[in-house]
Amino acid sequence: MNEETSDVDRFLALVAAAQARDAGLTTIQAGLLVAAELGIVHDSRAFAQRLGIAHSLVLRELNALAERQGVLEIVKRDPRTMRVHYRLPPASPP
Repeated sequence: MNEETSDVDRFLALVAAAQARDAGLTTIQAGLLVAAELGIVHDSRAFAQRLGIAHSLVLRELNALAERQGVLEIVKRDPRTMRVHYRLPPASPP
């Protein structure tokens, strides 16, 4: 197994784990959260391109996540390209 396959498998396992923790997450939503957590991507267009899915689908799922309190923060929106930059909220102190 090469390193790229290993990284993909790890990413998919983390997406599945995120969905197991929160059954309300779609696969794309869980992927957005995992990608931000790992520092892979922090904007909608890059996520769509890396996964080979339509940017419009990513935008829909990203907006749904942003409506949930404390899950994800929208940092910036580019009206020309429709790119949305996002991040995970700061961790709450224990």
